[in-house]
Amino acid sequence: MADGDYFAEAARAVGCPHAPVSGLGLGPPLGWKERLKAGLANSGSTLWFLAGLGLLYALRVPLRLCDNVTAVTGFLSSLTPKFYVALTGTSSLISGLIFIFEWWYFHKHGTSFIEQVSISHLRPLMGGTESSISEPGSPANSREKCKVWRNPLNLFRGAEYRRYTWVTGKEPLTYYDMNLSAQDHQTFFTCETDFLRPSDTVMQKAWRERNPPARIKAAYQALELNNDCATAYVLLAEEEATTIVDAERLFKQALRAGEIIYRRSQQCQHQSPQHEAQLRRDTNVLVYIKRRLAMCARKLGRIREAVKIMRDLMKEFPPLTMLNIHENLLESLLELQAYADVQAVLAKYDDISLPKSAAICYTAALLKTRTVSDKFSPETAFRKGLSTAEINAVEAIHRAVEFNPHVPKYLLEMKSLILPPEHILKRGDSEAIAYAFFHLQHWKRIEGALNLLQCTWEGTFRMIPYPLEKGHLFYPYPSCTETADRELLPTFHHVSVYPKKELPFFIHFTAGLCSSTAMLAFLTHQFPEVMGVFAKAVSMISRTCVEYL
Repeated sequence: MADGDYFAEAARAVGCPHAPVSGLGLGPPLGWKERLKAGLANSGSTLWFLAGLGLLYALRVPLRLCDNVTAVTGFLSSLTPKFYVALTGTSSLISGLIFIFEWWYFHKHGTSFIEQVSISHLRPLMGGTESSISEPGSPANSREKCKVWRNPLNLFRGAEYRRYTWVTGKEPLTYYDMNLSAQDHQTFFTCETDFLRPSDTVMQKAWRERNPPARIKAAYQALELNNDCATAYVLLAEEEATTIVDAERLFKQALRAGEIIYRRSQQCQHQSPQHEAQLRRDTNVLVYIKRRLAMCARKLGRIREAVKIMRDLMKEFPPLTMLNIHENLLESLLELQAYADVQAVLAKYDDISLPKSAAICYTAALLKTRTVSDKFSPETAFRKGLSTAEINAVEAIHRAVEFNPHVPKYLLEMKSLILPPEHILKRGDSEAIAYAFFHLQHWKRIEGALNLLQCTWEGTFRMIPYPLEKGHLFYPYPSCTETADRELLPTFHHVSVYPKKELPFFIHFTAGLCSSTAMLAFLTHQFPEVMGVFAKAVSMISRTCVEYL
């Protein structure tokens, strides 16, 4: 169901503050000297073209242009229709191959191959200069803004990802994603004092190992050296356990070992900087274990237990907000349908000074939608107008869609879901998959929520006609998301692209060239006499024009 213009106007009528316009480059008006220089610079190509025509006219006699044109015309007149059929057929085949290659390259890399070669190689040869300063919206600058975050709700490799591979034969994780996880593990679970404990030295090598069986073997070696090696139990729970029950059992063993090591580190933390680093590492291990235990409880249906563990973690370790434990808490509270508690969490974390996420924005939209969705009707809204509560709900949906425009297609089941990656790109397709994978059931549970979303989400795009240049409530949409998402998501998934790219000029050009030459070949084959007369007429007109010059 398409969104009517009324909904977009209603959302604007409530006076939402627009994002500050900055960086437009407005300065004092240019003087006549600057305008003259700019005009001369822009007219340089025209002057060169006119100079070339003048030179050609001046050299028409020494070059014997008329005689050469007459010879070419005579040669063309002697050609048979079969030659024209072969010529146009060959041209059609070549242009068709170029068209197919351009289309494939555009879908794989998002740019035109001919354009890229022209800009990268031919332009410098022809005297063009490449600006050393990137534009604000250019991919080079946007790439730096695209920070990859660890998925707070990431699945278990052994109990979930590997089972998917066994059933489908497809790999749900990319090498890039797993490499980022390996870096995270080395950051969280290692420190410079690992050489003091042989088991930690073995685990340091295990986290760097690419082969899963080798990592599991190293974890068992670490347990032989030290039966209280918490990180070894963590690795086995993540990668060897084939069920959530097995993973929980191993994490409980890791928790017992981790608490012992954590208490020892607390007692020695002030002895040296190395002991402080060791305490930080042991704290990370303990928090990770408790969080994964909470996720195991959530998956096994013990939701209140999971909520308690998460709340205790947030109270005991408030500095570790970058782990986004509140997103795990939000999802569990939604499963309990404790909407008042969800609102309390949002009041704390949906703050202008904190980083936003799809979970924050869409959960806020879901709560406002919940109050009006059961009675919402597009026909009634069109006749009588939107109530204040409905306007607030539409506003919240527009805000969420502006932050991540990929989510609605998954919530409305216009695109099929896949297993979420271990890392996500905020505002990208990977974040949309991770959010919808866990939250689709919460939207379905509220009557009319998806109907209201379907009626209003497309109205967001009318408020941001140029999302890469200017946003409405958020910064402009980063142009680097497509490239980063292609590295995070498996190849069998069709990555969602926003804003939708237009086909490059050269794809249209080669398609037209292929079609026109194929048509000429067909006409020449069917009507050789008529096309021969047509070719002679074209050559005669060309000769007349040259002789006139």
